[in-house]
Amino acid sequence: MEKTNDLGDLIFDWNTRTGPEIPPGTRVTLDDETLRDGLQNPSVFDPPIHEKIEILHLMEALGIEMVNIGLPGAGPRAYADTEALAKEIARSKLKIRPNAAARTVEADIRPIAEISQRAGIAIEAATFLGSSPIRRLVEDWTPDHLERTTARAVSFARSLGMRVMYVTEDTMRTDPETIRRLYKTAIDCGAESVVLCDTVGHATPRGAYNLVKFVMDEVVRPAGVPIRVDWHGHNDRGLSVANSLAAIAAGANQVHAASIALGERVGNTPMELMLVNLRLMGLVERDLGRLKEYAETVSRATHTPIPPNFPVVGRDAFRTSTGVHAAAIIKAFRKGNVMLANSVYSGVPSHLFGLEQAIEIGPLSGRSNVIYWLERHGIEPRDELVDRIFQAAKQSPRVLTDEEVRAAMGS
Repeated sequence: MEKTNDLGDLIFDWNTRTGPEIPPGTRVTLDDETLRDGLQNPSVFDPPIHEKIEILHLMEALGIEMVNIGLPGAGPRAYADTEALAKEIARSKLKIRPNAAARTVEADIRPIAEISQRAGIAIEAATFLGSSPIRRLVEDWTPDHLERTTARAVSFARSLGMRVMYVTEDTMRTDPETIRRLYKTAIDCGAESVVLCDTVGHATPRGAYNLVKFVMDEVVRPAGVPIRVDWHGHNDRGLSVANSLAAIAAGANQVHAASIALGERVGNTPMELMLVNLRLMGLVERDLGRLKEYAETVSRATHTPIPPNFPVVGRDAFRTSTGVHAAAIIKAFRKGNVMLANSVYSGVPSHLFGLEQAIEIGPLSGRSNVIYWLERHGIEPRDELVDRIFQAAKQSPRVLTDEEVRAAMGS
């Protein structure tokens, strides 16, 4: 079958009717939080280190540029796993660049420097500090205290020779003056990137755009030095992917995400969907054929089932048993065009991600489903055989398994 991506004028794309949402050629990178923020999800199992290393290599295979390898100040196991991941990156000469999380205290920052030295690779220190008025009230913090804490932490990390990623928690609900003040202090003390966090999933796409645009205009450009701007979003309102794309449109250079949306409460931006959307928008060109393997490996390691209807990597993402849908897909397949078959009833062409359409037989199926199933299994679709399977499907409350189809054939 011909493998072509050119559908010409067959799809009118309203997404680009007045120009692309994000300009072509925009450079955006990804930071994988699966092994740090992802493991803060209260339902997950913290995997043994050999499984974390397997996940790390899958990140590398997908071209993910950066990875948070842990919060070593959290305790002995966290320290040991962070060190092991750093050493694996060095030993295997992986391209993925590590960072590690730390509160803005010396006791959290020092272990990152130690691990960096022991592993023989640079590790960016992701120093985080709550900033919003609501958090300040709860903690009895003042903006002056936050500024002093920021200056001490960033200066200390820089004194140890580390690059600093300065993170404000709950940036999305923080007042402009505090954002400007804290980020300016961090940059003046040597931070080379700032992370805008929607820690509680408050943002809408317009809000994410507004916040990033404010930081670009009021902090980054006036600084006069190269500063990477990261967006770290959570999914409490189900808007994390849309918010991340809006942040990129406003100028964010890097987006944080986690496999199968793991993370605090309902989780982070799902890494799989960021990769899919960046690929479909033409912002990344890479082989994503191992995307489902990555998701399923994380699922097994963390004991977190992937919902069947999870986009792209869920079991049902490219399955159909509905007669009208299946009939159109089958007709497209018979025209010998993979892109046509994978686009007629899907906005995500499965073959771009190493996956295939599956046409199955169930109570809403038509005879074409049965004929196609038989042909795919090398069985002549004789009328009496099609009738038997079709009648069995109509009496079933769900899609038939292959074993049930074969049983119907012999009944």
